[in-house]
Amino acid sequence: MATLPNSDQNEKLNSRVTRFFKQAKIGTFLHRANIHKEKGVSALLIVQFIFSLVLQGKNLYRTLESGRPSKSLHKDAVYDLLKRTTYNWRKLLVDVGEHLIEKYILPLTSGDRERVLVLDDSTYGRNRSKAVELLSRVKDHTTGDYVKGFRMLTLGWSDGATFLPLSFSLLSSKKAKNRFQEINPAIDKRTVGYRRRKEALRKGTETMFTLLDAINPVKLGAKTLLFDSWFAYPGIIKKVVMNYPLHVVCMIKRSPKIHYTYKGKSYTLNQLYKKVRKKRGRAKILSSILVGIGPDENDDDIQARIVFVRDRNRSKQWLALLTTNLEHSEEDVVQIYGKRWAIECFFKVAKSNLKLAKEFQCRSYDALTAHTTIVFLRYMMLAVSSREEEDPKTIGQLFFVCCDEIEDIRFAEALLTILELLGSMLADEFLLTDQQIQQFLDRFYDKLPDFLQKPLQDPGAA
Repeated sequence: MATLPNSDQNEKLNSRVTRFFKQAKIGTFLHRANIHKEKGVSALLIVQFIFSLVLQGKNLYRTLESGRPSKSLHKDAVYDLLKRTTYNWRKLLVDVGEHLIEKYILPLTSGDRERVLVLDDSTYGRNRSKAVELLSRVKDHTTGDYVKGFRMLTLGWSDGATFLPLSFSLLSSKKAKNRFQEINPAIDKRTVGYRRRKEALRKGTETMFTLLDAINPVKLGAKTLLFDSWFAYPGIIKKVVMNYPLHVVCMIKRSPKIHYTYKGKSYTLNQLYKKVRKKRGRAKILSSILVGIGPDENDDDIQARIVFVRDRNRSKQWLALLTTNLEHSEEDVVQIYGKRWAIECFFKVAKSNLKLAKEFQCRSYDALTAHTTIVFLRYMMLAVSSREEEDPKTIGQLFFVCCDEIEDIRFAEALLTILELLGSMLADEFLLTDQQIQQFLDRFYDKLPDFLQKPLQDPGAA
């Protein structure tokens, strides 16, 4: 059983949370999102109280029942804040995210570093629930099973070193037969809460544009939108390129129903792969081809490049990436798409550590939205704190000019770092001599396959 932090640790944590709330201007953005209370404990203090619970290892119900937080803070006040239909929690999240990126993250990275927007969905499970508003039967793409819950469509920002979630929507099922509960008929149709509910009944490929409309890519310095094959339809890609100042880099699926134009003729992805000339040997990038994805407003075909890469899990199979930025090299496409992995790490941390979908057992759709927003804010604090502590530019202005841009760690460099730490541990913990450690590492190196040995001979060429 996990131990609770002692009083000194709690004081330090509270100080850190308070600092983040001031740093992120939570109070100001709460007011802009119409999140306020007419009497009693302020909305800012309640949000800060909920925000700190998981970080302190506490439970909401037991904490309120004990009376420790404050005699004036009651359970009804907390749930009333979470269930209000007039509160625009998504606007709060967008405003805080844009402020943190513009004020604290962008100054730490050089202008030529690729900043991207990442779109993906993840299962928001509520398997033990029965009466949650808009609860539906959704498919978990990780396991292939159907579960009770929602699809959490999320839009985030990344520069390769830091990921910040910007917006989300908890999607129910468009089919009534897959829904266990419908919209509460008592909800005022003039409120933002009702609009969120109607949005939850739309397709993810429609809702993604609502999320994009809420942010300013130019302000965030983002030029590329990344998503996986679930959203990679030519119509979707074309709509992004035509309506937003964004290029698209995505993985595309092998579907007989999806066609691309090549030399005036229409082809499926499998047919295109057969037409291109592949590189010999065990090259990771097999080939690329220039295709059309559909006409723009001037009836000119929008051009895109498809890059075929080897599937590292199945050496005889291949995957296909698409970019609408023709200036991207084949290597650029692979590297940029790799930044999409940051959102997968975010989902893992949010569910495993920050109690997403597990902390409260609310039935209101508004409460689910409010709590998800607070979980995302927790992740923002951890992400910004991690960046400040690891990036020497934040130590002071003295280092700001002198320090170079944070570089993406190459695989060979990371492996060498692990081997150095292993050697250090063998010396400290097992008291081995330098000669014994070197013999161990040499044997380990000899056991590595050729494709790993070669980069280690010259890490700079990896």
